[in-house]
Amino acid sequence: MSTYMEKAGIERKWYIIDAAGKPLGRTAAKAAVILRGKNKPTFTPHVDCGDHVIIINAAQAVLTGNKLNQKKYYHHSGYIGGLKEVKYSTLMAENPERAMMLAVKGMIPDNTLGRKAMTRCRIYKDANHGHEAQKPQEA
Repeated sequence: MSTYMEKAGIERKWYIIDAAGKPLGRTAAKAAVILRGKNKPTFTPHVDCGDHVIIINAAQAVLTGNKLNQKKYYHHSGYIGGLKEVKYSTLMAENPERAMMLAVKGMIPDNTLGRKAMTRCRIYKDANHGHEAQKPQEA
């Protein structure tokens, strides 16, 4: 029995995910699976076979428990003493797209395939998006 290998030049579909009222992590996990192509029967780990994802209503995503007040996002400026922290309550209020992007990025592998997959992820804080011409399907 031979092993199936997906070809690199595949046709990509567009999916839309509504994050309104849904947990941030569940929505991000669903998007990460589609971006990698793991929802397809032809998934090949070393080939970029994922689809495009549009996440709408990111501002209405829910953080369960007390994460909104306790969870923090840390990043470093590169200078001595340059560790920065931002509470998720501030992040969700000011830039909910970034909070969703960080969640999806954490579920994608940190290699060239993952970086390429993240270019196919589009996140919007409300229901308006400019991708009606691509005829996205509900995911």
